[in-house]
Amino acid sequence: MEATIGILTISDRAFTGVYEDESGPAVVQTLKNIISSEWIPVRSLVPDEINSIEGELIRLVDEEACCLVITTGGTGPSARDVTPEATEMVCDRMMPGYGELMRNISLQYVPTAILSRQTAGLRGNSLILNLPGSPKAIDQTLIPLFESIPACIDLMGGPFIETDPNVVTAFRPNHR
Repeated sequence: MEATIGILTISDRAFTGVYEDESGPAVVQTLKNIISSEWIPVRSLVPDEINSIEGELIRLVDEEACCLVITTGGTGPSARDVTPEATEMVCDRMMPGYGELMRNISLQYVPTAILSRQTAGLRGNSLILNLPGSPKAIDQTLIPLFESIPACIDLMGGPFIETDPNVVTAFRPNHR
């Protein structure tokens, strides 16, 4: 079974065309480097508005059947950064360890990583991750996260995602 993975960019300026979305393509490229099994990307772009983010997260999980949804953007301290709140609203359970790990990884590169409010949660059989909006930070963060993401998806009954061991090795304590 192929994995369907949602990539949701949250940005007012990219949504209105002030600049091109670079974060969404960065997520897709990093996933192409990490995942060696078959997968299908489903990309979308919304403004920094809580209702838009919630609606798109629900659509990606409930209608597109994404086993993983990766958001990029909207995790900082500004008033328009509402991605974590939208994620919490649509999730059944939160996975705080992912946010802790993302901040820990990012702190190795920039001291302002502590300002990030990245989080993760579960909706049905899907994992939703809030990544930073910087293309460079996406690559730095997503690769180490993939040590545990396939095991999380396995535990939820999702598709078996294989990783390229030259990039990252997925840890599976109960390998099927």
